[in-house]
Amino acid sequence: MNWTRNISVLTKCLNSLAVKDLNGKRMEADAAFSRWTERIVRIRQDDGSVYFIGNGASASIASHMAADLGKNAMVRTEVLTDPALITALGNDCGYEEVFVEPLRWRMRAEDMLIAISSSGNSPNILSAVKYATSLRAYVVTLSAMKPDNPLRYYGNLRFYVPALSYGASETSHAAILHHWVDKAIESVATNFLTPKANKNVRISMG
Repeated sequence: MNWTRNISVLTKCLNSLAVKDLNGKRMEADAAFSRWTERIVRIRQDDGSVYFIGNGASASIASHMAADLGKNAMVRTEVLTDPALITALGNDCGYEEVFVEPLRWRMRAEDMLIAISSSGNSPNILSAVKYATSLRAYVVTLSAMKPDNPLRYYGNLRFYVPALSYGASETSHAAILHHWVDKAIESVATNFLTPKANKNVRISMG
């Protein structure tokens, strides 16, 4: 695939972004991003936490976005991929439990979980999402590939792109999250910082 074709595939994926709400009803993308942004303002006000989870490249995306959101929006963020923690839990509890077990210790109903999975089939992601849903935390899922993947049926907001490769899936998910993080930073600055402090907010994307 040449560069022009690759860009065309990515553009098609992003233009085909589909979002559903908690009831499975289709939403306009901008409305979904606005709702997501409003929620982060509420979490900031309630001193809540935002948890990011993903495997492999999605774990790297999770870490990147948690850093950007935490640093620039001053929201408490956590990623659950510390090597000592994840290997201990994988060894003692099984890999399916590596995300859900820390959530059992830490997550509160007013928190948010952002789950990233290209295939939407990862058992450890699904376990964590099901637990957060049962806790009535705010869940946002990002998936790709098959339109009926299991992860697409969970979440207060369910973002899906029809990407068929991991590269296209991961790039699309990163673009979606960057867009939201930028909006979240702007909204938090507007709602919580003084005009003078706003001038000192620096958006750093690595």
